[in-house]
Amino acid sequence: MKIAIGSDHAGFLYKEAIKKMLTDLGHEVVDKGTYAQTPSVDYPRFIRPVAEAVAAGEVERGVVLGGSGNGEAMTANRIKGVRAALCWNEESARLGRQHNDANVISIGERMMSEETALKLVQIWLDTPFEGGRHLARIQELDE
Repeated sequence: MKIAIGSDHAGFLYKEAIKKMLTDLGHEVVDKGTYAQTPSVDYPRFIRPVAEAVAAGEVERGVVLGGSGNGEAMTANRIKGVRAALCWNEESARLGRQHNDANVISIGERMMSEETALKLVQIWLDTPFEGGRHLARIQELDE
């Protein structure tokens, strides 16, 4: 799978760990930055390119990170065709895929351990979209 990833300074360390995990799993990773933990940067500058790549079909999925993940999810969800799920535990990652067909996952580095973040990304990658009654709801998002 081809996956874009991006973060601000507050999500940089987990971005690097997730990027390594994805590469080790055989995925092609497109890093949209930031490329260092300092200086402090504005998250939309690095999150919007991830979301745009997903919406354009240049990549299949996207991973965005920040301190809380909130602003990153908000930024990504402003791009038509992106369904970014802010995930904080296993159930939110699983349901984000099963019910919402999330093509972007948003994670807050300050909200969880690195081990949890890696596990959430793995669950999000492995969980299929259920379709069925959820499909009509997803189609309504783009109306």
